[in-house]
Amino acid sequence: MTAGERVVVVGAGVAGLTTAVVLAEAGASVHVIAEQVPGVTSLAAGAMWGPYLVEPKDKVDQWGQRSLEVFRKLAQDPGTGVRLTSGIEASRTAEAAPDWATTLPGFRPCERAELPAGFTAGYRFTVPLIDMPTYLDHLLRRLRDAGGVVERRRLTSLSDAGPASAIVNCAGLGARDLVPDPDLRPIRGQHVVVTNPGLTEFFSEDTGLSPDLLCFYPHGDTLVLGGTAIDGEGDLAPDDKAAAGILARCAEVEPRLAQARVLEHRVGARPTRATVRVEEEVRDDGTVLVHNYGHGGAGVTLSWGCAEEVLALLFAK
Repeated sequence: MTAGERVVVVGAGVAGLTTAVVLAEAGASVHVIAEQVPGVTSLAAGAMWGPYLVEPKDKVDQWGQRSLEVFRKLAQDPGTGVRLTSGIEASRTAEAAPDWATTLPGFRPCERAELPAGFTAGYRFTVPLIDMPTYLDHLLRRLRDAGGVVERRRLTSLSDAGPASAIVNCAGLGARDLVPDPDLRPIRGQHVVVTNPGLTEFFSEDTGLSPDLLCFYPHGDTLVLGGTAIDGEGDLAPDDKAAAGILARCAEVEPRLAQARVLEHRVGARPTRATVRVEEEVRDDGTVLVHNYGHGGAGVTLSWGCAEEVLALLFAK
């Protein structure tokens, strides 16, 4: 491929929009096609950088570290929705800190007095927090400034994307039917957005594979509380019982949250498979197809690294 050739990016979640920005700013003529702009699952993310529960580890480490570099630069402009924020990840079972956390600025084990009741270990570090509605708007502005075009349309097959030198499949859970990929499954996630009673630090519990998560992420006047991870469920309707559980778990750690006013519920379906898929194939008609999907709950964390790998695959031709 050379600069100026037409590339269609399918999907407008964080993977699709980041890939579209990287390609457009490299000189490609980018056309994004998506049913939802921006994608609802990305809008529902918390979101904190952290390559958690996603494979393959060697590639995930590379993609995650590259994304971390970009987010640190973006945090210099508050208009992007990215902020470097300090906080605590804690465990009730004295788990060792994940290796990705130990390299973050300000990393240190918590003193016992810093931990909420019931927790036996914890670690403090500084990490990018991303206010997703603001951040996705930032990506859309960058895309349009680079000449990219966005079309709202539901595709029934990747062939419907139209003539292009290359198609990039960032369809998230939609790739299950479009590819098709029967190994792709949803993991339902729900967050509750509340008024912020004055918190400036994040808190996250290492809950392992539990479907009941516990985290809160401050974004100025609002706070995103989490969460759930219901494997195999893709229903996007808010669940009142799940929301009540989220509020109760968070208020147990931070009592001020018991009085916080609920502003909205955000629900998404994390597109999950055994490994993230970033690879190319050549279709029967000669069109190059590059896949970039299956990021699970790490779509934000891996977004820039994966997008730059897509760029390298396309422009190596």
